[in-house]
Amino acid sequence: MATTHEVDPNRYYVPHSSPWPIFGSVALFVLAAGAALTLEQTTLGPYVLGLGFLLLFVLFFGWFRNVVDENQAGMYNAAVDRSFRMGMMWFIFSEVMFFAAFFGALFYARQFSLPWLSGEGAKAVTNVLLWPGFEAAWPSNGPADLGPRDDGSFETIPAFGLPAFNTLLLLTSGVTITIAHHALRAGKRAQLSLFLAATWILGFIFLGVQIYEYHYAYTDLGLTLGTGIYGSTFFMLTGFHGFHVMVGAIMLLVIWLRVVKGHFSPERHFAFEATAWYWHFVDVVWLILFVFVYWL
Repeated sequence: MATTHEVDPNRYYVPHSSPWPIFGSVALFVLAAGAALTLEQTTLGPYVLGLGFLLLFVLFFGWFRNVVDENQAGMYNAAVDRSFRMGMMWFIFSEVMFFAAFFGALFYARQFSLPWLSGEGAKAVTNVLLWPGFEAAWPSNGPADLGPRDDGSFETIPAFGLPAFNTLLLLTSGVTITIAHHALRAGKRAQLSLFLAATWILGFIFLGVQIYEYHYAYTDLGLTLGTGIYGSTFFMLTGFHGFHVMVGAIMLLVIWLRVVKGHFSPERHFAFEATAWYWHFVDVVWLILFVFVYWL
């Protein structure tokens, strides 16, 4: 194992030979093949997809366990720590670009597509040739009135209901993780454990509320992924954000378990900081999403 190698604190640590990169390549191939087979509605599709997710879980569990062991063995010096920080910064930047693309799709649909289809300004010919009588209004399920109901109608989720409650949950979790960070830097382990636990609990409660919201939208409001442009952008943005909340809550849970085991010190706790950065990113994205998807 890596922990048996002698460490030179003056040199950048280079990991020993590892099976995880090739294992990860196989896992991703199986996952992609399973997704393709599932979309083709083959019998084996869901089984191959499930195997892919299982292999991916083993990959993350095994590889991160090795990284944690190497860190606890003192193999990472300041140079390695800086490279980790740069890697996390670029990762979060890539996630920002993902959401920028999705919010761009929402902006394009509202500000360009709907006015063009309704014939506003110089685009009157578009309305006459494609969708006569269509009027631009948001939220819209498109000129074809797509949706599960016979008349194509649907209802939206009021912003100051469940979404506002979820906003309060995430804002509170942003406060609790900040308190936990200050407690870690001050060496207050009991306070650190308490507020970190509160953070991941709030994250999982957020997911539970969102699952209930989705069920309510599908069963009572006629709002589904197939409900035209509003349905597709609503579930694309909220669902992708919900996935990030799930990943962040799992990360927080793992960090909390490490805290319980006595990991991290006031001087060395990058894994905690990286998770906190990610969680604050999730909070900020939700605030933007709440305003532009639920409220306006």
